[in-house]
Amino acid sequence: MTKKSGYFGKRRKFYSWGYEGEDIPAADVKKMAARVADRMGIEEPIVLPDPKLEEIELPNPRITIPGTLANFCTSDKWDRVAHSYGKSFKDLTKIYRRDFDNPPDVIAYPNDENQISSILDWCGDNNYAAIPYGGGSSVTDGFTPPEGEEYNGAVCIDLGNLNQVLEVDAVSRCARIQAGVLGPALEDQLKPHGFTLRHIPQSWEFSTLGGWIATRSSGHYATHLTHIDDMVESLRVVTPVGTLENRRLPGSGAGPDPDRFFIGSEGSLGIITEAWMRLQGRVKFRANASIAFDSFYVGAQAIRQITQAGLYPANCRYLDEQDAQFYGAGDGKKSILLLGFESADHPVDAWLQRSLEICQDFGGEVIQQAGSAGDALKTSRSGAQGSWREQFRYLPRLMHTRAAMGVVSFTFETAYTWDKFEEVDTEIIRRLKQAQAEITGGGIVCRRFSFLYPDGPAPYYSVVAPSNHDRSLEDYQALSDTASDAISELGATITHHHAVGRSFRPWYDKEVDPLVRKMLAGAKNEIDPNWIMNPGMILDRPAHFKIVS
Repeated sequence: MTKKSGYFGKRRKFYSWGYEGEDIPAADVKKMAARVADRMGIEEPIVLPDPKLEEIELPNPRITIPGTLANFCTSDKWDRVAHSYGKSFKDLTKIYRRDFDNPPDVIAYPNDENQISSILDWCGDNNYAAIPYGGGSSVTDGFTPPEGEEYNGAVCIDLGNLNQVLEVDAVSRCARIQAGVLGPALEDQLKPHGFTLRHIPQSWEFSTLGGWIATRSSGHYATHLTHIDDMVESLRVVTPVGTLENRRLPGSGAGPDPDRFFIGSEGSLGIITEAWMRLQGRVKFRANASIAFDSFYVGAQAIRQITQAGLYPANCRYLDEQDAQFYGAGDGKKSILLLGFESADHPVDAWLQRSLEICQDFGGEVIQQAGSAGDALKTSRSGAQGSWREQFRYLPRLMHTRAAMGVVSFTFETAYTWDKFEEVDTEIIRRLKQAQAEITGGGIVCRRFSFLYPDGPAPYYSVVAPSNHDRSLEDYQALSDTASDAISELGATITHHHAVGRSFRPWYDKEVDPLVRKMLAGAKNEIDPNWIMNPGMILDRPAHFKIVS
């Protein structure tokens, strides 16, 4: 069988971020456990050992792979285990409970579109769920098989072999890129051409271009080119009824944008195989600063003015007092703004200076600063900026340790307009703290601004609460539901950049107008007549459905 090359010849850990052989030092796990215990005032939790493949029991596959597909499909144990879960707290907890009761039956590693079409034909003829898989970084239950007997099996289609930059248009500053390429490999291939996509979500190392597009990912730029949507020039998609390719255009007024059917569709309409993407020049100029505010809400007013002034900082992460302390960017007494500008063309000191003037108007204290004339890159990797950057890049590798400790630990994000900010933020935190007191006896809620718009912020909340290995999953679900109910009832969005998945479908259904969902269902009927594509994402197969022969 042709194994995929998208992971650079190395095999991923099935229970956490990273590759096999890249073990987390025991001292780091110990430090994390001690930090959690100290911040919550509990005894240091017992950390479960990492699961081993031989400890995992799987149900037998329900599918027999036909000979015509056998050279790129497998039902081997490691492949099924590694494609069973994403990286949410729920996923990681079930992994550490050694609970693999609903794995995919077959993992396919297609090498080209013809093989993808063959898989979709096979799934359609046999009522198998066809589940696209990028880097496996979903935190919203975005690729698990449907439960029950509605489908006769589930085939997970891993796009890791489609991992090349196929063509670069240096004049238009665009590139045609296969969807299965991981973030680091994409940048490595663009670098010799002098370009970068400059889309760097926290999952960047273990997520793919196709996954970013299918989930409407947000990346490095906090206030400009935030969503992957803005970087897509055109898409090529394999669907159950054929392959479509949209025309490359810088813009068009010819009807609804056809690419928008697939951006954010979460694999429910087809499999994105290629995309023409708009590129950026590689960064040459930087300027950055760290600013402290006495009050989170006062600092938010300064940030609103920065976003509405059209300054477009590349980094505008605003951490509340607790979040700043956790990331080593502050002492827990003040909120901290990490502000950065960058350009491939010109110095950006004037943009930073104007932003600092705005911050100082609201009592902001500049605690670190570097401009284009100095070594802004070095400064961004030291002090408050450096502490945050180091933790931000390394923390995904420690996510599994929270699940292994039996404490509840999860994040959620949303977006809403500035006029609602203080009211909505206050109420979300109030409800969560009340729920923590009632369910777990206490805990921590902190937040930061991840992304910002002239008309509103995108707050990102972190929740940690004491629990134990017997009830952590149930406590998580109760607290997560509390947050989701609050977001929905207060008029915010259920997700800004983590997608919907199965996890947030009930609230997504409330957020989107029923007529929009009917429009989507109509499109799916045409493009996926047997409703095999990633069931449960965005839409469910209608009741009393009959397979189209």
